[in-house]
Amino acid sequence: MKFAVSLTMERFSPDIPMARVKSNLLNLARMADEGGFETLWTAEHHTIECTISPNPLMTLTWLAQHTEQIRLGTSTLVAPYWSPIRLAGEAALCDHLTGGRLEFGIARGSYQYEFDRMAGGMPQQEGVAYLKELVPAVKRLWAEDYAHDGHCWKFPLAAGVPKPLQKPHPPIWVAARDPGTFDWAVGIGASILSTPLSAPPAEVAVLGEKFRKAVADHPEVPRPRLMMQRRTCVYERQQDWEVAVGHAIDYGRAFENLFQNIGTVRSGFPEAVPYESVKGKDNYNPENIRRNLMFGTPDEVIEKLLDYEAAGVDQYCLGLTFNLPFELQKKTIKLWVDEVMPVFAARERDKARQARQAARA
Repeated sequence: MKFAVSLTMERFSPDIPMARVKSNLLNLARMADEGGFETLWTAEHHTIECTISPNPLMTLTWLAQHTEQIRLGTSTLVAPYWSPIRLAGEAALCDHLTGGRLEFGIARGSYQYEFDRMAGGMPQQEGVAYLKELVPAVKRLWAEDYAHDGHCWKFPLAAGVPKPLQKPHPPIWVAARDPGTFDWAVGIGASILSTPLSAPPAEVAVLGEKFRKAVADHPEVPRPRLMMQRRTCVYERQQDWEVAVGHAIDYGRAFENLFQNIGTVRSGFPEAVPYESVKGKDNYNPENIRRNLMFGTPDEVIEKLLDYEAAGVDQYCLGLTFNLPFELQKKTIKLWVDEVMPVFAARERDKARQARQAARA
């Protein structure tokens, strides 16, 4: 199992200068690169200060100039906000400007607040039709001259310019939680980005089973990869858990505002909705959050990660963008590099050695 980190510029108060926000992201990106993380993922969001990323391809191009090896991924581009020609060209250019490090992650979209402003009020659930039409069109534009006559977009014969640096194209990842999206994504050869959100640990196994079924149902394509992301905070003392949980609760109430479109957003800052308005109130129980999310000492998170390994997760992604204080974000990355990664690197070496021994037997 490899490791990734999800990072996005964020601020929850106008008193925080953008220069500091930008500097924090760059600092964390460099730490992840130097620490050996496989991928840095960043999101696409609009009109909200808690996730400042109107064009993740631009953010990744900037970060590429300050990192050496880490892969750079979009998690995720929002399909209804793009046209096939524009997306094919901008993503391919990003692939060139990052030296062929782009990981192309895409989704239907989630925040109804954004859909009301970016997609004419379309219910966010309808974004899946755009996703399923957009990805094949972009792949065709990356490969050849192509004309499109679909439900969401129509255009005459056109070329994607430039073509990607990676051949045949950057790795494609699709965000999925429902079985239908798992099946469609695996069927077109895409890898899966998924998250158990704040659900109990059993959800990890459920998502892993959805992935295994989709892979089994599509033997005609090479096995793709499964990434799973959780909000993550690692600390040295067990008693420090309350700080991480407090930030997760506050962030969750802002998320409910945007996802359900039930609160107020002023100058780009979403207000936390009242606790009575949230869905899944068990997910706001402090003990449940401590248990369900990737919060803990290094030994505690190593134990939790075994569930992800058992579920067939190829890449675990540390979700660090939930208004966690910068010093705690840095501490989390450092402890992960120093104390968590070596354990799983050793497990990987042991498995490889056992496989070689079995092959010789």
